[in-house]
Amino acid sequence: MFDYMDFLAVGPGETLDFYTASPCTLQEPSLTACFTGLTETDWQIHRIAQSVETQSSSSEDLFASPLSPPPPPRTYKPCFVCQDKSSGYHYGVSACEGCKGFFRRSVQKNMVYTCHRDNNCIINKITRNRCQYCRLQRCFAAGMSKESVRNDRSKRKEKKETPKMTIIETYELTAELGCVVEKICRAHRETFPSLCQLGKYTTNSSSDTRIQLDLGLWDKFSELATKCIIKVVEFAKRVPGFTGLTITDQITLLKAACLDILILRICTRYTPDQDTMTFSDGLTLTRTQIHNAGFGPLTDQVFTFAGQLLPLEMDDTESGLLSAICLVSGDRQDLEEPSKVEVLQEPLLEALKIYSRKRRPSMPLMFPKVLMKITDLRSISAKGAERVVTLKMEIPGSMPPLIQEMGKA
Repeated sequence: MFDYMDFLAVGPGETLDFYTASPCTLQEPSLTACFTGLTETDWQIHRIAQSVETQSSSSEDLFASPLSPPPPPRTYKPCFVCQDKSSGYHYGVSACEGCKGFFRRSVQKNMVYTCHRDNNCIINKITRNRCQYCRLQRCFAAGMSKESVRNDRSKRKEKKETPKMTIIETYELTAELGCVVEKICRAHRETFPSLCQLGKYTTNSSSDTRIQLDLGLWDKFSELATKCIIKVVEFAKRVPGFTGLTITDQITLLKAACLDILILRICTRYTPDQDTMTFSDGLTLTRTQIHNAGFGPLTDQVFTFAGQLLPLEMDDTESGLLSAICLVSGDRQDLEEPSKVEVLQEPLLEALKIYSRKRRPSMPLMFPKVLMKITDLRSISAKGAERVVTLKMEIPGSMPPLIQEMGKA
């Protein structure tokens, strides 16, 4: 009777509405079937009876009921996690595509996140990418189910694998992106000489055992660190679009990312066979000496990160682009125009993706691996800011002003 019926997905506490796609169609009986076997007398009696029935009923009764109005337009509930437009019910709740994918990846990879604030960050369409820990907790609070993710994954595994064609993608930088890459690479090289350009030299100061602080090494390290911070500021000013931001946002971004960039830079000068790191004037220190120079409890984490960078084999261009991406991040706290910052970051991300894939065509996953190092850098720099605070109590004099600013990031 019905051509087809459309079922609308509904949430808890709602009613289910049924709408027919087309009106009910009544078919008239076949004339031949009705009249077969009637004699002339029967036909006359039949006509008289029909005439009487016609007079006692209106002509409208002979027709089907009028057409029902078209169904109202389908409406979607907002995402229960971030209030963005929902694409349907995913893992038990109404959710957008972004939160659905974030929850699935977090569960499948058993991700462990950390909130750098008070574990109560506001999660909405704009801020959802700023704190992964609070976003995941919001997913659970909204009712998303881990089991739904696992069951969904099991179903996918049960499907027979179909033969896949190997597609070799080619990546080429546009003229605009090529210009961005060239500017970033030049800015990086001119503010941070590579290891092969430096004349290394060493010192025997406190090289045997770890102590709380070697004041001689600290004086040398603080002097070099101050110069490195100035070079990072110079690099930032040469990132396309950075000086077009408000002065307040420029300062906010620099204070937030300076430690990230400093740590990334020193880790690219790691020599694994000697377990040393080299500073911009050529001073090469062992792990123990770097600990005694002021790194303290941060030392081993920095050296571990340096070791993790080695398999990536990043060149100067990739290091420069990653530094620029760390700098121009729209999720930093207290930005006046975060959307403007995000616009500046987009071409940097695209440039790094295309450049890394073009450099390693057989390793398409290298780009996400490089990008994920930002999370590690932020974790280390957060502890670095804490270390700056504790150093104030260990050094006899005052903290150099630029280094002190790192403790306020």
